[in-house]
Amino acid sequence: MILRAGQRIVFMGDSITDCGRRDVAAPYGNGYVSLVRAFVTARHPDLDLHWVNRGVSGDTVRHLAARWERDAVGEHPDWLSVMIGINDIWRRYRGPEAEAVPIDEYERTLRALLTRAVEATGCRLILGDPYLIEPDRAEPQRADADRYAAVVAALAVEFGAVHVPTQAAVDRALAVSPPGKWADDRVHPNLPGHALLADAFLAALDAAPSAPRPRAAADDVTGSRG
Repeated sequence: MILRAGQRIVFMGDSITDCGRRDVAAPYGNGYVSLVRAFVTARHPDLDLHWVNRGVSGDTVRHLAARWERDAVGEHPDWLSVMIGINDIWRRYRGPEAEAVPIDEYERTLRALLTRAVEATGCRLILGDPYLIEPDRAEPQRADADRYAAVVAALAVEFGAVHVPTQAAVDRALAVSPPGKWADDRVHPNLPGHALLADAFLAALDAAPSAPRPRAAADDVTGSRG
């Protein structure tokens, strides 16, 4: 396990991360964040980790940028997990189209946000791919999801982040089961769907090496905890 005792793990994202964490399922939500927290706690009760969910339903990277200082940097994470992108894509198909985020803006904005967080806090990063619960890779929205996920994978390499290939996890399930088993709308998972995501996060955390530092983190960052 790459996490260390007493560390603070902050999750940023959209509705898939939010999952009622601001109301009926406060404070962790009833999705993958809660499941990751529960399983890590059960497996490593000695670590005494601190978990924070800052997902907001409907968010794109533009929304993340507007609240980044408060909800990401201001939380002083040791680990910052970010999974964002489905709304950036979805708005192109479901509207309002003006709120869709082109892939170049998505990459530019996400890189700037990650750089800011690492330089300000010295945190390490966990980056989850945007995904679509759709087996046809030629379907336009699924093809877009794959393109945006490739951006995230490249940023994970650039920043030395833990990469969570959520689409690959979904695809393994879709190889033997229909999309409706995991979500009603191809985007918002039911409980088994969230378990798929949580399992992918846990596998990535277990497999990650402990040594690499983020590219954007200078050795003399004030308050860096590594």
